[in-house]
Amino acid sequence: MTRSDGKGSVAIVGAGPGGLAAGMLLAASGLKVRIYEIAPEIGGRTSRVREGAFSFDRGPTFFMMPYVLEEVFAACGRKLSSYVDLVRLDPMYRLLLGRPGLTPRPLDATQNIAEMARRLGEINAGDGLAFHRFIEHNRYKLRHSESILRNPMRSPLDLFAPGVIVDTLKVAPVLNPHLSVHDLLSRYFKDPMVRLAVSFQSKYLGMSPYDCPSLFTILPFIEYEYGIWHPIGGCNALMHAMAKVAEELGAEIMTSTPVAGLEFAGTACRGVRVGGAGPLAGTVQNHEHVVLNADATWAMKHLIPPAVRTQAGRGYSDGVIDRKKYSCSTYMLYLGVDGEVELPHHTIYISEQYRQNLEDITTNGALTPDASVYVCNPSRIDSTLAPKGQSSLYVLAPVPNSKASIDWATAAPMMRERVLDQIESKLGVSLRSRIRSQTQITPANWQAANINFGATFNLSHNLGQMLHKRPQNKLAGFDNVYLVGGGTHPGSGLPTIFLSAQISSNMLCKQAGVSYAGHKPEVRAISQTRAMLT
Repeated sequence: MTRSDGKGSVAIVGAGPGGLAAGMLLAASGLKVRIYEIAPEIGGRTSRVREGAFSFDRGPTFFMMPYVLEEVFAACGRKLSSYVDLVRLDPMYRLLLGRPGLTPRPLDATQNIAEMARRLGEINAGDGLAFHRFIEHNRYKLRHSESILRNPMRSPLDLFAPGVIVDTLKVAPVLNPHLSVHDLLSRYFKDPMVRLAVSFQSKYLGMSPYDCPSLFTILPFIEYEYGIWHPIGGCNALMHAMAKVAEELGAEIMTSTPVAGLEFAGTACRGVRVGGAGPLAGTVQNHEHVVLNADATWAMKHLIPPAVRTQAGRGYSDGVIDRKKYSCSTYMLYLGVDGEVELPHHTIYISEQYRQNLEDITTNGALTPDASVYVCNPSRIDSTLAPKGQSSLYVLAPVPNSKASIDWATAAPMMRERVLDQIESKLGVSLRSRIRSQTQITPANWQAANINFGATFNLSHNLGQMLHKRPQNKLAGFDNVYLVGGGTHPGSGLPTIFLSAQISSNMLCKQAGVSYAGHKPEVRAISQTRAMLT
């Protein structure tokens, strides 16, 4: 049990991927950990949606850079493969590239670089050759960015800290911070379709490739270098594996136990105030350290009292927080359908009005008639998600976040029909008569789930909100409050969320005076082996 005075204990607010990874690492380091989760089940945006006999991932549907999570398991004396079965996908996904007046052009992405170059060469011969150069350049860029992604960024000086400075000096000449992803890709590829095929990944950050900093050309490279993986049971299976290890190490996970606020003495957090209707409701639970895995800006606004934020003196007022730039949101359909569906595991239709679609999402606050649509069809290889002979389909359309004046009570039925029309006309699959169950999520639902502005990919990753300008791993101005998740450094996406947990856990262990489990030789061996392969 947690000591009544909280000495030596850590409260983690939120059992999403960052909170669970931090729980594992801190428990493996010998600290007493309690994770508070508002929902009845773990996972956060990586939880499970159930509708009758059908199951779906709520958010992430694929897994990249598995070595990062393998490091977390190794720090706990475990192997990821002992807890989760991972299946490498080939094709990684099918792109359907919209063409005005024509049927979409299909392109299956493969991790085989030579074959992928050949496929791109069928669109434009020179671009196929340029793909090899693109891969080599981004291999260099990621290799010399990784120490930056693995260390805290509290000021520009951290770019010149021991263990980071060499990479900073090597990567700086190739970063081109003044260019967008699209601008940089235009230096490699002439054909707009080829540029689309290696830039749509900006959507993983909820951004447009016309706005996204050129650093993030590493995203498609990561897919080709490390592959795309499906965990059997979906990405939520990763969460259950992590929770199991955390509990094996003595961490306590309390679901249906919301944190209503943090209690402070000055800028030192002394505990969490529990809400809800559970056995701890209405009590203050004392802890020596607090890790926030809730949506970062929502947590700052709703869990830290305004007077304390003012005392911290770092511009944490509601107005400053809300004026930050936020990612887009998503419209979701989780469909249980009769029969097998003749689609690959991942299919992405890219609007023939792609630039207009992006401007509508990020600037105009509008819904484009020719919407881009993503469909995940995991039942082809994973029998755990739907009854035999049936399929669980995950459907996503990027849409504006709730800063836009869209009434989703009215827009949702229209968007459902538009998305189903797109799947029929662009993907060639008619679903309406086969649907047996349906769950729908709109930006209004995401916002109601304590995600600021329903921005499912957190704060935007523009230059003014990266590195030390992003909410920091140890929240600046506070004595003992840490962040993990996509809202802090190094950013959104499961691999970087796991990196945030490593950074924050290491910092917390230093403050607590304990040895961080992530420094074990077997953890370094995983990272070094991965480095040798690249």
